[in-house]
Amino acid sequence: MIFSQEGEAMLMKKNIVRMSLIAGLFIAGLAAALAASLPALELGLFSKASVGGDFPQGWEPLLFPKIEAHTQYTLVEDEGAVVVQAESKGSSSGMICKKEIDPVQYPVMEWRWKVTSVYEKGDVTQKSGDDYPARMYVSFKYDPSKVGFWERAKYKTAKVLYGEYPPHGAINYIWASNAPKGTVAPNPFSDRVKMIAVESGKENLGQWVLERRNILEDYRNAFGEEPPMIAGIAIMTDSDNTGDQTVSYYGDIVLKSE
Repeated sequence: MIFSQEGEAMLMKKNIVRMSLIAGLFIAGLAAALAASLPALELGLFSKASVGGDFPQGWEPLLFPKIEAHTQYTLVEDEGAVVVQAESKGSSSGMICKKEIDPVQYPVMEWRWKVTSVYEKGDVTQKSGDDYPARMYVSFKYDPSKVGFWERAKYKTAKVLYGEYPPHGAINYIWASNAPKGTVAPNPFSDRVKMIAVESGKENLGQWVLERRNILEDYRNAFGEEPPMIAGIAIMTDSDNTGDQTVSYYGDIVLKSE
């Protein structure tokens, strides 16, 4: 069969497109295979710690300026496993593991928690009600390419004052007191923090509940953009705004590739 120069060029173009598609599928398949082979990232293996002992390596207190009353976090045994007990009496603080994690490689987070009470005055829309018996706090690394000039200036000022950049944004997976399960709302103190109610109210009080969330999808849905790297993950029980008190529990925290 004899082709004209125009026909040969057309055939070559089709072959290039076909080869590009095959290469793309191969790379996508390879990436998926590599992701599936990644071992689980056991970020908070509290169950391997000792009752009354130190937290796993990398975990440290998360304190906030101008808040003097801090929630007390201790390792205790509950139902045969070592877990974190958080006792809050009009207080606020957390425990954080600062670790840079790629949310594309590790999009899924699993944890379990138990709460013993909720707050009558808890309100996800108001500063006066911005307290939760339990929350998982996922912060994302500051990315100057995602903010404007004035915001970059604010971040630089914050670094000078506190020695590090504040998070670019955060997702709080909360056990809400009154907001319906599934609620997604901006935090009343900052629209760069999104609150997602994965549990709500008294239905499961006193029971261990296993949670599984896709951080990558949640960030995209909440912020409408691709996430920066994860900067850290924290547990937090607070009651400083409502003046309430509670005791809650946190089990192991694991990140997975799927």
